Amino acid sequence: MNRSICIHGHFYQPPRENPWLEEVELQDSAYPYHDWNERITAECYTPNAVSRILAPDKSITEIVNNYSRISFNFGPTLMSWMARHAKEVYAAIIEADGESRERFNGHGSAIAQVYNHIIMPLASARDQRTQVIWGIQDFVQRFGRRPEGMWLAETAVDIATLEVLAEQEILFTILAPRQAGRIRKLGLKRWRDVSSGRIDPRMAYRCRLPSGRSINLFFYDGPIAQEVAFGGLLASGVEFANRLLGAFDDNRSDAQIVHVATDGETYGHHHRFGDMALAYCLYHIEANRLAELTVYGEFLEQHAPSHEVEIIENTSWSCAHGIERWRSNCGCNMGRKDWSQAWRRPLREAMDWLRDELTVIYEKAMADYVRDAWRARDDYIDIILDRSNENVARFFAAHARREWSKDDDVCVFRLLEMQRHAMLMYTSCGWFFDEISGIETTQVMAYAARAIQLAEKTAGLDLEPQFIEMLKRAPSNVAEHPTGADVYRRFVKPMMVDLLRVGAHYAISSLFEDYADETPIYAYKARRLAFERTEAGRQKLAIGSAHLRSNVTASESQIAFAVLHLGDHNLLGGVREFVDEASFARMRRDIKEAFNRSDLAEIIRLLDKHFETHNYSLWHLFRDEQRKVWDRILKSTFDEVSGSFRRIYSHHYPIMRAMREQRAPLPKALLVTAELTINSDLHRAIENPEFDAAQVAGLIAEVSRWRFEVDRTTLGFVASRRAQELMDRFTRAPQDSAPLEQIYALLLALEKLELPLDLFKVRNQLFVTSKRALGEMIERNQRGDSAATEWIERFIRLSDHLRHKSA
Repeated sequence: MNRSICIHGHFYQPPRENPWLEEVELQDSAYPYHDWNERITAECYTPNAVSRILAPDKSITEIVNNYSRISFNFGPTLMSWMARHAKEVYAAIIEADGESRERFNGHGSAIAQVYNHIIMPLASARDQRTQVIWGIQDFVQRFGRRPEGMWLAETAVDIATLEVLAEQEILFTILAPRQAGRIRKLGLKRWRDVSSGRIDPRMAYRCRLPSGRSINLFFYDGPIAQEVAFGGLLASGVEFANRLLGAFDDNRSDAQIVHVATDGETYGHHHRFGDMALAYCLYHIEANRLAELTVYGEFLEQHAPSHEVEIIENTSWSCAHGIERWRSNCGCNMGRKDWSQAWRRPLREAMDWLRDELTVIYEKAMADYVRDAWRARDDYIDIILDRSNENVARFFAAHARREWSKDDDVCVFRLLEMQRHAMLMYTSCGWFFDEISGIETTQVMAYAARAIQLAEKTAGLDLEPQFIEMLKRAPSNVAEHPTGADVYRRFVKPMMVDLLRVGAHYAISSLFEDYADETPIYAYKARRLAFERTEAGRQKLAIGSAHLRSNVTASESQIAFAVLHLGDHNLLGGVREFVDEASFARMRRDIKEAFNRSDLAEIIRLLDKHFETHNYSLWHLFRDEQRKVWDRILKSTFDEVSGSFRRIYSHHYPIMRAMREQRAPLPKALLVTAELTINSDLHRAIENPEFDAAQVAGLIAEVSRWRFEVDRTTLGFVASRRAQELMDRFTRAPQDSAPLEQIYALLLALEKLELPLDLFKVRNQLFVTSKRALGEMIERNQRGDSAATEWIERFIRLSDHLRHKSA
């Protein structure tokens, strides 16, 4: 068959980690999830690993891993997060590539990506090279093979970028149709203009490069990709398949490939159940033998290019003006027509200036340590992927020009980290959106700030004042922070961390947490040397010392601390580098004696005396721990308020009903009391292990009576989590059908609220587990086993309910 179909998904999220902590902190905008990575994993990455194919009655007939039948790339920084926080999905992605190699004659479905989504034509030659090398090595470590293809951020391309890909033995990349300039048949002299998207996307093309090398290019079908991403094509898997099949030229006998490329998040995050449309599209094509599914590497092996192509340089798939979206106010935006993106150019210029300054620092300082500074940077990806002592020793042995001390280790790591952040600060999302104070642009400025901090620590040069001065030329659209300099001071500066700040977090949180002798604190490790906590009523005092070490730069310090909690949010403390045992003993004795006398003024004076200016408060906790402490502090207050509202509601309930029956307007204060009370009671009822359907029905009746909105987002999240807990219990012991009955009772009781439930995994687990257990139960039922009969009845009841809800 000469008709092949390939669907490519570009799965990527901008790196969201705090540059100092190397972890994603709480993002309230992703509620009810912890952060956007977690939310999009639930909505897209997980569903595509276990997508459902449904029968006409909406029952599940098969669960498939979409990744094994499409072409895809995952951003390396996203994969790093998934390896830590979404291990099952991560493993399914790696496994899918292995399965695809069997399906596609040894060619895997995964391709690589330039490391942190830099716009390659705007990058320096060195950064272009390192981005490709890091992307390849990250891929090799995760997938266990070399990549055949590589995805370019925003498909932004120029000849220099293609040269780097070819030099690193990348066989192909994927571009948008409007990035092609002209083509000709191999061996002929005459070129044909195919600009403005007129290229035939149904074949591969060879691009000859000035160096004498060449690379293969695929130009995806633009109209179909647009319909997938922004139209309604994912409403039906059959329609999706038919649209792809309709793109073949029936008058041609040579091999054709119809292929599309979109953001992978299209399939589930941007379009709910998009993963299922994709799964059914692929199933429909295969089951009916309408075309061959393929990946780019397999197609290239079987059908070498017959034409060559010249690209239009400095173009991309998401900017009609080429690559201007990442360096100028070109007019491309996300819809805020009243906002200007005049900030883009000054931000780019500030970053370019900083990169060049950091290059000078790096080359000069690293010359004392390694034989080739830039070769060392290229190889640093091996350390990023594996920071074990053995791997670090191998890296140093390969690059060191001399023996050096432990302090030299720290300096080398700081210089390499400075370069890593100098590339991270160019992550494309920083320029893509409308406003300089957005989280994506703030993120890239934070990477710049981290690089600036590392430069000061290694070279003693403070680049921050000049950087801020340049950011003053970047106008914001928000009055509260008029320029990029204001955004930097307001949002980036408070993020900055040093070892004392890590020590402050450890010290303050030790008032509320029972730490082990050795405790991880994000990218750091704290080892307790001395600690005691004393309580007197609502007041707490923690005094101690600890050894801190960065897992990234190997920098370390010993600290002493004393922290006092006066109740509520009133907290103060001191943290400083450890001086000696005698000084520590004096500090501990003095402050403990004052605490035992309840002499607050003396404690404050002693903190000033022993810790000088190194004073810290609750605001110095990192965001997640800070939120936990706030919740702990406010719990008693919430319980008290909730109890008061419940008493008010109960006391005034008769008159409220009477007023409702007489159609008299109820006071707003009483309605608010009813709303808060019933929302709280529903929350408790859903989480209660002894679920009471009658109680929930009564609460829902009250919602109808008073006609207010419940907190659907929170209640839906809590109910989904409770259903998942019960299904996990059933999966562990499938002979016990009680959890099935409990899930059914829960869902039936909440039906009238029409909550946004996420029952994806519940339904999948029910299908998988039932395949193992259902046959046995049917046999037992036929032998007259009443427990098996009950099991089957409960299974059918829940299955029917989930099917009708299309969960």
